[in-house]
Amino acid sequence: MAIHLVQTSLLNCTLDMKQIDSYRQRVMNIHTYLESTTTDLTGWITYPLQEHDALFSKIDYISKEIRSKADILVVVGVGGSFLGARAIQDALTPYFGLPKNGIEVVYVGQNMSGAYIKQLLDYIDQKEVYVNVISKSGGTMEPALAFRVIRQYIEERYGAESSQRIIVTTDPEKGLLKEMADNAGYRQFVIPSNIGGRYSVLTPVGLLPVAVAGVDFRALMEGAKGAASELQEPDLANNHAYQYAVMRHMLYEQGYTNEILASFEPSLNKFHEWWKQLFGESEGKQHKGLFPSTVTFSTDLHAIGQYIQEGSRILFETLLHFNDMDDDFYVPYDARNEDSLNYLSNRSFNEINALSKQGTALAHAEGDVPVIQLELPKLDAYNLGYLIYFFMKACAMSASLLEVNPFNQPGVEAYKKKMLELLLEKKVSKK
Repeated sequence: MAIHLVQTSLLNCTLDMKQIDSYRQRVMNIHTYLESTTTDLTGWITYPLQEHDALFSKIDYISKEIRSKADILVVVGVGGSFLGARAIQDALTPYFGLPKNGIEVVYVGQNMSGAYIKQLLDYIDQKEVYVNVISKSGGTMEPALAFRVIRQYIEERYGAESSQRIIVTTDPEKGLLKEMADNAGYRQFVIPSNIGGRYSVLTPVGLLPVAVAGVDFRALMEGAKGAASELQEPDLANNHAYQYAVMRHMLYEQGYTNEILASFEPSLNKFHEWWKQLFGESEGKQHKGLFPSTVTFSTDLHAIGQYIQEGSRILFETLLHFNDMDDDFYVPYDARNEDSLNYLSNRSFNEINALSKQGTALAHAEGDVPVIQLELPKLDAYNLGYLIYFFMKACAMSASLLEVNPFNQPGVEAYKKKMLELLLEKKVSKK
C-alpha cells in the first residue's frame, strides 16, 4: 500500500478497530452501489484502470507542441476545472524558476477580479501564448467571462493562427463551449460525461496542463491506477480509504465538526485547496457535513496553532506527510554559534521537518485533538496520483455515510442564480 494510515490519538473518542468494524456491512453496501451504479457521476472510479494509450499520445503530442511554440500556457477554468491541475503543478514543480521539462502555466477564470485579468494580459503580452479553456458546459460565469477576454486577445494577436493556439477541454456532445469549439475548429479534449468537475483531475482536465508544466502525467496515472486497483477491496478491514472515511464519520457524530488537513510542505498549499473543494462540495448538504479547512506547518503553527492546541474542541486533524523528498539541505556548522544551533549541524531540513511533524502530532494529541496521520513514501507523481484517488474514494464513501449525494452541488447553483438576478437588475436600471 502506498498510504500508511496511523491513529496517533483519538483519546476520549477512541475509535478502536472493533468500533470501526461495526460499519463493515454498511460500507460494503455503499461500495457495491458506487461500483455498480450508472445513474451517478461515478465514471472516475474505474477511469484509471481503463486503457488510455490514444489519449496519452494526444496529450504528449499537443503538450510538446505547446512547449515548443509557447512561453506560457493560460488555463481558463474554475473549481474542479483548475484546482486539481494547479495542485499537481505546484506540488511537483520547483518553487522557483521554470520547471525542468515544461513551461510556465498560469490560471484565469477562477475569480472576477479586474485587476487580476488586466495584469495577466500585461504579463503575457511579450510572451508566446497558448490557451486551454476547461468547462463542461461553458456557461459558468467566471471562466466564460475570462475566456471572452482571452479569446479576443488571442484572435487579435494571432489572427488565423488563433484556432491552433486555443485548446478546449469540454463535454463530448453538448454545451456552449462545445458549440464554440466546433464552430471555430479548436482542437478538443473530452471531459467524460459520467465524471463531475471535482472528480475530474485525472482526466484531460488535469493531465494536459500538468504535462505542459513538465509533470510526468503517466507516472501520476500509474499511481492512481495502483490506488484504484487496491481500493476496489470492499472489505473495510483491508481498505484504508474506507477506514479513513469511517473515522471521519464517527468523529463527526461525536461532535468534531471541523477537519483540518495539515501538511509540512508549502508546495502542497494548492493541494489543500483541491481537497477542500472535494470534501466541502461533496458533503456539505442538508445541513450536514464536516467543515474542511487546511493549514501548512510549520508556518501555521505560528498563526492558528494556538487555536488548534487550546481552542474549542470541535476539530480533529489529518496530518499528511511524505517520508522522502527529492531535494534537501543540511544545516551548516558555524564556528561562531551565535544562534546556539550547532547541535543541529549536519542534520537535514527534511529530517527536522519530519521531527516537527512528530512533535506536532504528539502535542495536539495531548491537547485532546484527535489526530489521524496519512504517510506516503515520497512526494512524487506516482504517490500524488495515489493520494488523489485515495481522497476521492474516501470522499465518496464519507458523503454516502452521511446519506447525501457525493456528486451534486445544489448550493453552488444558488449563488449563481442570485448573481444573475442582480446582474439583470443592474442592466434594466441602466436603461
